[in-house]
Amino acid sequence: MRDGSGVRDGSGARGGSGVRDGSGSRGVPAPRTSSAAPSSPSASPSASPSAPPRPAIQRASVRGQILDALRAALVAGELAPGEVYSAPALGESFGVSATPVREAMQQLATEGAVEVVPNRGFRVVERGARELAELAEIRGLIEAPVMLRLARTLSVDDWEDLRPLAEETARAAAVGCRATYAEADRAFHRAILALAGNEQLVRIADDLHRRAQWPLGGSPTARARLELMADAAQHLALLDALSAQDLSAVEALLREHFVSM
Repeated sequence: MRDGSGVRDGSGARGGSGVRDGSGSRGVPAPRTSSAAPSSPSASPSASPSAPPRPAIQRASVRGQILDALRAALVAGELAPGEVYSAPALGESFGVSATPVREAMQQLATEGAVEVVPNRGFRVVERGARELAELAEIRGLIEAPVMLRLARTLSVDDWEDLRPLAEETARAAAVGCRATYAEADRAFHRAILALAGNEQLVRIADDLHRRAQWPLGGSPTARARLELMADAAQHLALLDALSAQDLSAVEALLREHFVSM
């Protein structure tokens, strides 16, 4: 199944709108997130001495929010392939220090979405059609056999429980927002694979799915709404075939789905 605005830093990397820092860098516009740490637990008479330090929890929370926002910006094309982004400038855009942004970017680097550019920041990786085709092939090899096996054993009610998730992908597609659709798309796939009871399978498949959603280098940053709607329609058709235990239809739909991502 088919299943962002850069910054210009001192090196000349181009980007879009955002908050300028002292060097002239600009970061992606985003809802501001407070980086101020709450008061220490010891300041409160009722705080438990054994409770974990609140500042550590706050940092992790901020980093997670920034990571989610950066992933959405990647999917939406707001972080453009080939562009270099500085952590301080992005931090200003988010209203936080450079540290959680840098940590989130390092995580994206381990996922292959960005690469470190010494003394400059992080460059969004430019991806080609071959990489997308390889990801689609791997996803098909992992997901299709599981879905076919589940089609033989689960009841109609089991599949109907997933229909609200399939319908949510249709609603997200109608809006035409790539980032919103990407979340709904992955949620639908995760829910199906979770029925197999293998948490490692779900984690690996979801990581591959996320990587397959990043835009191609040099391509439009968003898929047309009609393409998203066609992709979502396949979810509904797949559920119908799974409910009917029509293995031939399931196999054909999965083949079309992964090839057309």
